[in-house]
Amino acid sequence: MNTRIHLSLAHMGGNEKKYIQEAFDTNWVVPLGPNVDNFEKDLAQFLGNKKHIVALSSGTAAIHLGLLQLGVGYGDEVICQSFTFAASANPITYFGAKPVFVDSEAETWNMSPEYLEIAINERIKAMGKKPKAIIPVHLYGMPAKMNEILAIAQKYEIPVLEDAAEALGSEYKGRKCGTFGEFACLSFNGNKMITTSGGGALVCSTKEQAQKTMFYATQARDNAPHYQHSEIGYNYRMSNICAGIGRGQMEFLPLRIGQRRKNSYYYRKDLANIEGITFHTEPSADFFSNYWLTCIIIDPKKTNGVTREDIRLALEKANIESRPLWKPLHLQPVFSSCPYYGEKISENLFDNGLCLPSGSSLTENDLDRVIAVIKSLL
Repeated sequence: MNTRIHLSLAHMGGNEKKYIQEAFDTNWVVPLGPNVDNFEKDLAQFLGNKKHIVALSSGTAAIHLGLLQLGVGYGDEVICQSFTFAASANPITYFGAKPVFVDSEAETWNMSPEYLEIAINERIKAMGKKPKAIIPVHLYGMPAKMNEILAIAQKYEIPVLEDAAEALGSEYKGRKCGTFGEFACLSFNGNKMITTSGGGALVCSTKEQAQKTMFYATQARDNAPHYQHSEIGYNYRMSNICAGIGRGQMEFLPLRIGQRRKNSYYYRKDLANIEGITFHTEPSADFFSNYWLTCIIIDPKKTNGVTREDIRLALEKANIESRPLWKPLHLQPVFSSCPYYGEKISENLFDNGLCLPSGSSLTENDLDRVIAVIKSLL
């Protein structure tokens, strides 16, 4: 039996154990400490743009604390990309606010600027007030059309919280994803570009925002010799142990980006010319994707009826993990009552799209196994 090929596994560099051991040796086994401080510094240096980083327990926590500081409250609305994982929208509901979903555009698969503006105007008419924030997502590592999105956000004076959970290392017009919004979230889940076992970070524009984030993430404890709380806080800070993993991972981040991009090119070299297969690729030189996951679209009209699901099941039979593209959030039962603006771009992508194994530790032999199964069907 062939060994299992996974979609996207964590890839250790070697020094993670050294930083973890330091934490044990110095007894820093709490949600603060030198590894957390240095991991935040490493991330800030990598992103540039004078951003301030707060390491947290998850990317979801980062979105939550970003929305909190943008003043989202009960009865408000927040515009969110529909074609994404549920964690992009779930924190909106924590406040008693409602997501407003916007369709994708066909080039990047990310938030459509056209439907974003339509949604803003329609919500102002319906609610008598503007949405409180906009959450675009850089899906599968592909940068969104941030210039157009930011221009609309500035026109209506609505802040942007950028979901860069899948896009660490991606760039738009030479600028790192995660540096465009008033806030941005990063994710270090086990399947992301780098991992801290589980974790995330909030990217802040000012030192004051970062300090406020730390305050909320550590149970909002007031500056007093005893435990005193004037605001509701959360237990969201990253542990010093997990941050040690992150420090070791950061040493190899440029290499990991190159390895995932190489995977994408390798797949395309063998499969891009097959009738009925198209790849999720950079629309122009303005876009630099980390290709966190390499994704394809299958057109059954051009493949003699072979569907995305046929390929997924054939890969699974060969002990290879693949995954359908995200199911749009406006189709999810939990969000069925939320407004949606768009056509069927994201729905068609979901119906016909597949994520291929993309981990940075994959070998050419692994990639050849995937390619052979797809070619056998097509």
